[in-house]
Amino acid sequence: MYASHGFLRSDIGDVDVVFHDGLYHLFHLVLPNHDFIAHAVSTDGMTWRRVKNALFVGEPGEWDDDMLWTMHVTPDPDRPGDWRMFYTGLARSEYGRVQRVGLARSSDLYQWERCNHGHYPLEIPAPHYESSIDEGRKWVSFRDPFFYQDPQTGERLLLSAARVKDGPVIRRGCVGLARETAPDVFSFEAPLYRPGLYDDVEVPNLFQLDGRYYLMGSIREDTKIHYWYAEAIEGPYQNFFDNVILPTGNYAGRICQAEDRLLLFNFFSKTEHVYGREVVKKLLPPPKELATDRAGRLKLKSNSGFDALVTGREIVTATYQVKYLYDNPHANAVDRPDGLHLSCKSGYEAFILPGQHEDFRLRSMLMLEGLGKTGLVLRMNDEGDGYYLSLDLVNGIAQIRAWGANPTPEFEHAFRYVPLQEAHFRGSDHGPWQIEVVAHGMYLEFSIDGYVVLSLVDDSFAEGGIGFYTESAAVCLKDLHVETLSRPVTEDAVEAVYTATRRAPDPEAEGW
Repeated sequence: MYASHGFLRSDIGDVDVVFHDGLYHLFHLVLPNHDFIAHAVSTDGMTWRRVKNALFVGEPGEWDDDMLWTMHVTPDPDRPGDWRMFYTGLARSEYGRVQRVGLARSSDLYQWERCNHGHYPLEIPAPHYESSIDEGRKWVSFRDPFFYQDPQTGERLLLSAARVKDGPVIRRGCVGLARETAPDVFSFEAPLYRPGLYDDVEVPNLFQLDGRYYLMGSIREDTKIHYWYAEAIEGPYQNFFDNVILPTGNYAGRICQAEDRLLLFNFFSKTEHVYGREVVKKLLPPPKELATDRAGRLKLKSNSGFDALVTGREIVTATYQVKYLYDNPHANAVDRPDGLHLSCKSGYEAFILPGQHEDFRLRSMLMLEGLGKTGLVLRMNDEGDGYYLSLDLVNGIAQIRAWGANPTPEFEHAFRYVPLQEAHFRGSDHGPWQIEVVAHGMYLEFSIDGYVVLSLVDDSFAEGGIGFYTESAAVCLKDLHVETLSRPVTEDAVEAVYTATRRAPDPEAEGW
């Protein structure tokens, strides 16, 4: 995971990632100033090393002398071996109310040169779009560029977050479309997609996967990443009954083609309280792999890079390996030929597996019996403080919450009960289900039947026991094992910067 370390909690903004010659290149905004585009590199897409910043705001009087916003880096189709960076810029003379798209070029992804001449910057025109500060929201929306070249037809499209000229003011958000008709010459056309519902469709992406075109964008109204699909590049773009690719907190997704894998990167927004003031911190979680199911719905798979971090593995097969956390007399653990059977007829019981765990990956086949509740407990202490991952397998609802004693209790505020994230999946009244939990530093991820359902960042609990709970229900676990993951590093620097902030590194334990 990648995060800032500044005293004032400066944040990672929108990101873009390019994979080239075995190396991931991350370009990202730095908030709140928006005054430069940072650059970092990685060999695995999870541990990053900062390098020379890519671009700074323009000199006073230039069109981008106020702020830089979202960028997109792709190979230059007319200069083999070179790269183009489309980026959003704002001018101080206009009080940042007019967004334009500029271009910078590079031959190596490290040294960038602006193209402040000829055809750039681009300005969004009428008649299809709001193009004047006298319209709509009283500012011109033309940002978050995304360049796409169709591999079959060679068409070159430049997408953007834009707004149409008519309709309710807060429903005009659309995916703007400009076609590159000659090198660096763009002709604006009607929107590629106009939902007629949202204020903006931010950070659009367009890609092909398994024979379909997919359009992805982030929606501020619910802080989620949505997607739509079409059989042809020009649309029309449709959506499934559930077109959310990542739940609340995940935003500004960007795709990255890494050899035969299509990866999704995004930032996660986490609210913190610093010196009594509420601030939003943004962090870059590990990427996920994009896939489709039999119906063509977009799905995410956990990053296979976690495989390389496994340092140990324990298989759990017998009841003697299980500890009862609450000593409920109605709880029972039984070894059966089909697996480990855990039940609690009345009340609640958590069955804790061996060991204390910081960073781990748990996998198991799970079958549910009865009509009660079940789920997992993660990083749990002897008082039952930790993460509770509730699973409604019939209706297809997963929710993770931080639940434990308040360190400074006052009357009825003796406990903390904080729902962190909820998401839906395709439920059923039968099993089995293949489940997987990853806890790596502050990053938490839950997958069911091979697809990621929950993805979030939280630091309420750093270590503890892990296991399963039942409440008037029973579960049967098969092929249950827990893998220990190497300690997570946020940044590859002279001294490793770890995601675990609750304790300093132990030089002897780390072999320094």
